[in-house]
Amino acid sequence: MELEKAISIIKALSDGIDPDTGEQYPADSPYQMPDTVRALHIAITALEKQQKTNHRQQNLPSSAGKPWNDDEDHRLLEAYDADTAIKKISVLHGRTVGAIKSRLVKHGRIKNS
Repeated sequence: MELEKAISIIKALSDGIDPDTGEQYPADSPYQMPDTVRALHIAITALEKQQKTNHRQQNLPSSAGKPWNDDEDHRLLEAYDADTAIKKISVLHGRTVGAIKSRLVKHGRIKNS
């Protein structure tokens, strides 16, 4: 089951609604109890956070998190010294802007900000 579907079901339950029929649960239903509703809201928050994390992971550049090698460092420094924009360098290397900046700090080209 995808997170989006699970979140939708849990939201319905937390609203006291049967996710299959759309009918309101009776007042004495466990889904209408305050502690149950609070627990379901906590679950929704956790699942939404996981969904955002998954989305970010899927959209990271191709080399994000991979180790740097000497050749890549050399190309990075050449590009930076040639006044190539950091954003463009990040695209060329398949890295995040933060990774490029961190590497430039490591090599003394920029100061840690």
